[in-house]
Amino acid sequence: MVIASFVACLAIFLLIGLASMRVSRNDSRDYLVAGRNVPPWLVALSAVATNNSGYMFIGLIGYTYTTGLASIWMMVGWICGDLFASLFIHRQVREVTEREDLHSFGGLVSRWHGGEYRTLRRLTGLITLIFLGAYAAAQLSAGSKALSVLFGWEHYSGALLGALVVLAYSAAGGIRASIWTDAAQSLVMILAMLVLLWAALAASGGIGSFWQQLGQIDPDYLSLFPGSVGEGALGALLFIGGWFFAGYGVVGQPHIMIRFMAMTDPGDITPVRHWYYSWFALFWSTAIGVGLAARLLIPEQATFDAELALPTLAHQLLPPVLVGLVLAGVFAATISTADSLILSCSAALTRDFHPRGGRSRFIITKLGTVLVTAVALAIALSGNQSVYDLVLDSWGVLASAFAPLLTLYALGQRPSERLAIAMVLGGVITMYSWSLYLPGTVYAVLPGILSGFILFLLGHTLGNILKPNPEQTDSGHP
Repeated sequence: MVIASFVACLAIFLLIGLASMRVSRNDSRDYLVAGRNVPPWLVALSAVATNNSGYMFIGLIGYTYTTGLASIWMMVGWICGDLFASLFIHRQVREVTEREDLHSFGGLVSRWHGGEYRTLRRLTGLITLIFLGAYAAAQLSAGSKALSVLFGWEHYSGALLGALVVLAYSAAGGIRASIWTDAAQSLVMILAMLVLLWAALAASGGIGSFWQQLGQIDPDYLSLFPGSVGEGALGALLFIGGWFFAGYGVVGQPHIMIRFMAMTDPGDITPVRHWYYSWFALFWSTAIGVGLAARLLIPEQATFDAELALPTLAHQLLPPVLVGLVLAGVFAATISTADSLILSCSAALTRDFHPRGGRSRFIITKLGTVLVTAVALAIALSGNQSVYDLVLDSWGVLASAFAPLLTLYALGQRPSERLAIAMVLGGVITMYSWSLYLPGTVYAVLPGILSGFILFLLGHTLGNILKPNPEQTDSGHP
């Protein structure tokens, strides 16, 4: 029954994705931005499913299992940062997309004010390919971990299955197939989490008993801040601030921003927000609850991988048909993000490195989809990093590289191409340097994003200082 219910859900996702071909216009705009006619509720559910990936089911639950109640600040900070960015950037993204007829994130970064920053566009495409490829690998790895626990399959089986399903409907229907399947996947995801949380609370004797038992695990397990943040208000502020900037960094994520580029009208942003943040909060609250429940019902062991908490708990508490539903929820989370990542990489190959149109663009898009999927699968099978690390590293790099630049664009600033490139590279270098030399103090996306703004201020100020005074260069007169 476990396999039957799991396969049934996967079949539904695949059929929905393939059904999108019936309304496809068979052109590049439809393939990459769904003709810019996606209704608000679909934009929102797709963005939620894409954002809440295998990282939430595997990485976040594992983090909560290990850290405790303090993981709630990840949700609070992330959602607040995401909302803050949405208030003044997302609508402009949609307006610029239509005005400049843009079909990729690289086009958005390089052509916001018209014209073309070609070098910046290629750099954006390169960063997209590298880090979205690693991000996609994390999603395939998450699904693979779940299958290895529940079915006893080899590690490569789940990653290979996820890659094949994603490749099938992504190559067929493009971003429209991704958005349609995301909506169905988001429903399965939330249903699976609610079922598992309900079963865990019942097994714990109810909410009151559940909370009381959690307090007995460790004196600090229900503390609002982990010991690693340091003493006093400054440590707490930096801890929360790191996750706020992580949420703000959503504007630097090509696979999510393409959803807002595809919505029918810029005026739809308000209903999109209502749907998006309601579902977002529900997803994360449930995931944190499941992580806490897993720590209570699965005793901590030196050999236990915390990222396997969800499938282990499902196998322990649920009947086979519901175990299949939970597993389908995990897979829904992984493939709803993996398909978006792969399509964003295909758009980068097509639009940022191969600007010419015609049949060759179509061929490169298809080959690029296969290539990116293969590379992501290879990374997932290497097993060198956890899902949590892969997602946070990739997310942090993309946020640090592009969030400051798009923020300044939305505020009416127009940095030169050289300054824009310096901001992008500076953000990436700062983020990685912080991760290497100051780990654990604060999520490195905070200094990464701030470095972009600092470089802009320095470059802008220095440019004004060095700019010649027109009065002193007028026909030799002083």
